[in-house]
Amino acid sequence: MELVAPKKTLLRLLQRCQGVADRKSTMPVLANVLLSAQNNELHVSATDLYLGVTGSLEAEVKRPGSVAVPAKDFFERVRHMPDGPIKVSATTGSALTLQSQGTARRYTLHGLPGTDFPQLPEIAPDAVTMKLSVQTLKLLLDRTHFSISTDETRPHLNSALFECRAQKGNSQGTVRMVTTDGHRLSKMEIDVPELTAEATLLLPLRGVQELRKLLDEVQDNRDTTLISLAQTGPNAFFTLAGIQLSIKLIDAQFPPYEQVIPAVSKRAVKTPRLAFCDALRAVSLAASDRTGGVKLAISTNALRITSESPESGNGFDEIAVDYDGPEVSVGFNARYLLDVLTAMENDEEVTLGLSGELDPAVLRPGSQGLGTQGSGPQTANGDYIAVVMPLRI
Repeated sequence: MELVAPKKTLLRLLQRCQGVADRKSTMPVLANVLLSAQNNELHVSATDLYLGVTGSLEAEVKRPGSVAVPAKDFFERVRHMPDGPIKVSATTGSALTLQSQGTARRYTLHGLPGTDFPQLPEIAPDAVTMKLSVQTLKLLLDRTHFSISTDETRPHLNSALFECRAQKGNSQGTVRMVTTDGHRLSKMEIDVPELTAEATLLLPLRGVQELRKLLDEVQDNRDTTLISLAQTGPNAFFTLAGIQLSIKLIDAQFPPYEQVIPAVSKRAVKTPRLAFCDALRAVSLAASDRTGGVKLAISTNALRITSESPESGNGFDEIAVDYDGPEVSVGFNARYLLDVLTAMENDEEVTLGLSGELDPAVLRPGSQGLGTQGSGPQTANGDYIAVVMPLRI
């Protein structure tokens, strides 16, 4: 194999691929990226057998072929090459040479035959493909990713439920993402035009993390840039900006989330989001390290936040809120509330729904109100709801 490729484009592809390559695997080949050159294109691929990423760039291919080289080592060497064209060549013994076209800088790497690299899943020719705006998918992920469980022994919680539903007799459809770790739940849904396909996908946490990285690479015109989505067998494929990410779906039953969302809340408190965040962060400094618990006490136009810790003492703050009703006190893990408030970064106000000391809290953007179960009012940014379970303090 012999080719010449621009450093900038090659480095971008390698940066995306080396995050997927699995350096801890018992299969050494998974720590590599596959370089495959043909028809004046260089394809770069990586996989850990659960995630796969592949992309291509235009290159001057003088001799086609393929080779697998250590992902991190190859990335670092390309990164330290001078800007401009880079010559990449590999011998029949899978030794790879990397040379700058304009200077004397050169590296060699020991690789593996390209045939040793596992084959990545592919989209079936008859697979149905749907397109979503990058902004829509990014909003779904930003509002829900934080409440995915990190416990890999519970795959039904270590994942995000992604649903696409077409509306009968209407060219409009709904996309929805739901996550829960058993202590909190977040759900975001958005109406989108011209959605005719339907899908139900359970995306693992690592897949969600890589998908967010892929979306972050698109900086401009996110509302008009489209990402393609397809499913073939147990794999989902997301294609954007010349890069295809394949994710092996979780084979499990997601919890019946609608049963967790309270149908109504007896008390609705409208509070400024930033003031609420600031007070929670300050008071939680004195909370117990074990529980992170704070107590919210609601009375007429006032929200008092307190914390107590045998080790670090007490904390207290009070903010003005829009509320006129009976008093109630409920304990929560401060971090769980802060995660929700941080996710609603574009909202000035938050509506906090409370019922009793042992009932979960419901949080929505202030513009939505509380609504009823699963049917909050749609806004330009969709319908968002988060549920946080109480904590005995």
